[in-house]
Amino acid sequence: MFWVTRMEKVIEEQKQGENLILDRKPENQKKLYIESYGCAMNFADSEVVASILSGNGYNTTTILEEADLVLVNTCSIRDKAEQTIRKRLEKYNAVKRTVNPKMKVGVLGCMAERLKSQFLEQEKIVDLVVGPDAYKDLSNLLDEVEAGNDAINVILSKEETYGDISPVRLQSNGVSAFVSITRGCDNMCTFCVVPFTRGRERSREPQSIMAEIKNLWDNGFKEITLLGQNVDSYLWYGGGLKKDFVKASAMEQATAIKFDQLLEMVAVAFPKMRIRFSTSNPQDMHESVLHVIAKYPNICKHIHLPVQSGSDRILKEMNRLHTRTEYMGLINKISLIIPDCAITQDMIAGFPTETEEDHQDTLSLMDYVKYSFGYMYAYSERPGTLAGRKMVDDVPEEVKLRRLQEIVALQREHSLHRTQEFVGQTVEVLIDKVSKKSDAELSGRNSQNLTVVFPREDYKIGDFVNVRINRCTSGTLIGEAVGYSDMHYQYI
Repeated sequence: MFWVTRMEKVIEEQKQGENLILDRKPENQKKLYIESYGCAMNFADSEVVASILSGNGYNTTTILEEADLVLVNTCSIRDKAEQTIRKRLEKYNAVKRTVNPKMKVGVLGCMAERLKSQFLEQEKIVDLVVGPDAYKDLSNLLDEVEAGNDAINVILSKEETYGDISPVRLQSNGVSAFVSITRGCDNMCTFCVVPFTRGRERSREPQSIMAEIKNLWDNGFKEITLLGQNVDSYLWYGGGLKKDFVKASAMEQATAIKFDQLLEMVAVAFPKMRIRFSTSNPQDMHESVLHVIAKYPNICKHIHLPVQSGSDRILKEMNRLHTRTEYMGLINKISLIIPDCAITQDMIAGFPTETEEDHQDTLSLMDYVKYSFGYMYAYSERPGTLAGRKMVDDVPEEVKLRRLQEIVALQREHSLHRTQEFVGQTVEVLIDKVSKKSDAELSGRNSQNLTVVFPREDYKIGDFVNVRINRCTSGTLIGEAVGYSDMHYQYI
């Protein structure tokens, strides 16, 4: 189902891949167990962490009880996410007490940055705390732990920190991989902790991005997702924060590479590699990117374009930096330039001061766009954000939940509408797994990021096939394969 929360979706995808971890070194004697929650960037960061620790004698394991080191890469976007992670920490510590007293437990990511020493000094439930920009310091921090000291590093960087790291592909299907291109965010939405937990926007050097993609291609991967908290803000001018670009030299400004240029570089260099990207912010997406997507068939026709609310008043309270009209204008441009593009959303129900009129504005915007699917939440106050400091969380919980249910129900209708549009069509599918319901069926995604299920026959994971769609649900296209596609380069 495509109206599940982001947390539920990524946890399910992680569980599906637990049986395959790449790049184990036979000489490594210690075992690392790592779990990731939240956004795709956290999952990509965990692959960087595994790579760094691989050089320090650790191989990854899927068996918690045998781990020498347990790390959880955390999310602070909602209170529910933090509560889920706290329950996992309770589980780790129970195993540490009863099964493996030598086990060390650490917290990575956004909760580590937000709560800092609280985990170590007040709650005493972990041995080390490491922020998103400090993973290269893990070796030193582990030495501190072995010496009996608290270990913490949550310093934020002004540069892309991990451009020289070749990630270990965790929970990999050998088909799709994440490639980080930016970190941080400058937009300062009043509900969001990202600027505080991941810092200001900075971009990764393009040659290192291209080198990582080439390595993936050489190892048989067929699809990459370019990742960032705000990928459309990608800007390489020699390093440093995006906000400091105005101080760059004339030469640096003239030769700077923006997101549309990077996207085209990747598409041209790897014409048989499928390319996705996430996440976009409406005010930062320029028409030039849309023309690049339309021009190259290997760039997927799907844009995740969070809006959060359909009300101009609430958008202003959220500091979203775009209006309802501007957002609808961007939707119109996408429909004109990329007619077959799927658009997906993030939506918050019950933001402070939200009225029934504001809520109806959100529903009417959804009716206008008819998103293919979305991630929908009830507002939860995040400490440290402007909304948390300055706004009263005044929408009753029962009202939030009722509005959320109405948003979810409408999204379900729109999802069905969008999948029904594919019935009778033939779509290109990259097979990425065996169907959850039957070993006799395979599953993959089309360019619009919809799940497609069809009889297995002689096809295998990693194949590009054309599938004729016979029927659908609101979240799945169901059909039959009619042959390999042109992207199936082994057969050309």
